[in-house]
Amino acid sequence: MTNSNDDYVYDEVGGEWRPASEVTATAQGHALEVRDASGTVLADGDAVVLIKDLKVKGAGQTLKQGTVIKSIRLTDNPEEIDCRHDAIKGLVLRTEFVRKR
Repeated sequence: MTNSNDDYVYDEVGGEWRPASEVTATAQGHALEVRDASGTVLADGDAVVLIKDLKVKGAGQTLKQGTVIKSIRLTDNPEEIDCRHDAIKGLVLRTEFVRKR
């Protein structure tokens, strides 16, 4: 039986509401591992290179293959990274389109 004072968090993987203490304990058990298109592990602050041309929705612009993106940030989703680019603010790229530099 759970304590009525527990905070609950929605677990998107399991599709159910779970006590926050249980989710935190599970999250500490395994670290999030983000890999690029070649399988190399990425970390915050890494530089990546685009492996194909990408049309950026909402910006009306295409990022060309070979474009270097510096100083990435990992997100909660292992398939996406936050990026900074001179012309595009709030850029999020899928890891399947980048390779570690």
